[in-house]
Amino acid sequence: MVGEIAALSVALCWAIAARMFRVLGTSFSPLSLNLWKGLVAIVLLVLVTQFFLPPVTLPLSAYGWLLLSGVVGIGIGDTCFFQALNRIGDTQSVLITETLAPIFTALLAMVWIAEWLTWQQWIGIALVLVSVDMVVKVKKRTELHLFAPSGYLFAAAAAVCQAIGAVISRDILTRYTIDAFNASLVRLVGGLAIIVVLMLILRKRWLPKSDKPLQMWRTFAVATILGTAAALYLQMVAFANAKAGVVQTLIATSAVMSLAVAWVLGERANKATIFWSFAALAGVTVLVAAGHIGAHG
Repeated sequence: MVGEIAALSVALCWAIAARMFRVLGTSFSPLSLNLWKGLVAIVLLVLVTQFFLPPVTLPLSAYGWLLLSGVVGIGIGDTCFFQALNRIGDTQSVLITETLAPIFTALLAMVWIAEWLTWQQWIGIALVLVSVDMVVKVKKRTELHLFAPSGYLFAAAAAVCQAIGAVISRDILTRYTIDAFNASLVRLVGGLAIIVVLMLILRKRWLPKSDKPLQMWRTFAVATILGTAAALYLQMVAFANAKAGVVQTLIATSAVMSLAVAWVLGERANKATIFWSFAALAGVTVLVAAGHIGAHG
């Protein structure tokens, strides 16, 4: 139950932070935004791990795997997703990535760490994915970008990278004694390293540009605390306590939770969106209940 609640909390953090990051996109390039939010999150996590937690000692191989998880899942995965956004837009990118990532994660977890899902969990996953798929389609109907196949490939690559990062994290967190804060810190270092390399190669702008810098940095601070530091910590808690495929599926409900954020901000959803949101909630209930039964069965 702890893992499932943490995964849903990640989805909520991302749903709230996504709106802020969308606004910040007018001031930052995608890579520079990724860089700065990673730097701030690392500073926060270093403060927590150095002053409030006991030191952690792991084999070098374990640190290496966590760094690789960050490189693939955070660095390369996020970059692929940004490329997909530029080519096929947010609706199709979210649709493909959030539909494929849980499936790839569940299948990879079976092969890599022999983590099998029950038939009830597969039903829950299917219900959540179909519902998220319909919510995204209803939210913003757009034409398919038939002449931008590379965009779909980038979105699929982002899903694969998320799956690899998720399964590696789950493997290390269940094999070794490491808290979620330290695991998040190591992953972020790996992700940040590849982002710096990409920025140097592509010669991207390092600093943001804004007519209202104070307001921009305030928005950036809140978005980073929620969408990076808190979300990464909760993600590690989730992977430590629930199956990788289940966690990735619950995180995919961020598309549905964004509707609740929009409602709080005064936006209203149509009947179809509300229906599929409740269907996703039913799928989440099945997943949580199946995991609880499996843990006590």
